[in-house]
Amino acid sequence: MIHPLHFENDRYIIHTFLPSDLLRFDAIAEEIYTILSDDYTLRYIPAKRMTNRKQAVEFLQNMILNFHTGRNYLHFITDKRLGKIVGLVDLISPEMAMEHYQISRYPFFIEFYLGSFSSGCYLMTEILPVLVNQLLGQGIINLAAVVNRNNIAAKKVLKKASFIKKHPFDDFQDLYEVDIRLTA
Repeated sequence: MIHPLHFENDRYIIHTFLPSDLLRFDAIAEEIYTILSDDYTLRYIPAKRMTNRKQAVEFLQNMILNFHTGRNYLHFITDKRLGKIVGLVDLISPEMAMEHYQISRYPFFIEFYLGSFSSGCYLMTEILPVLVNQLLGQGIINLAAVVNRNNIAAKKVLKKASFIKKHPFDDFQDLYEVDIRLTA
């Protein structure tokens, strides 16, 4: 099981669902809905689109259960000044990846989503290398991400976090990986 990731600077904090978040459950679901229904955020990943708030509530409930069973580990990017979630980072276990992808081997996968109001501020460029180092430090030797070929910003973020393009994943996306054996 993976330990929760943590990052904090003067503006942002990355955290898991905390016991105190129970008091904000509906607000968190609303913030997730705002991110995962945003046209700008989803222009390269339309399959992640939420069409109603009920989906966000169900998503959050499932993510809490999945975190505690080791299937995937959802983390929130919270803007400390606004007191709102402005992005999501999800770490998907190899076991869960097997349920969705048909590939030759199954590393951990990382996905990240920023609301349009947080895009362009180099937030992921700053935090992704830190999160990757935390994961590699926990014994994960290989971490992957799937990126739409047209998503230039995400490709730049991944490269700055030591991800290397490996090969096409499907007709629209490429597989990127970072491997501790290659970065050590």
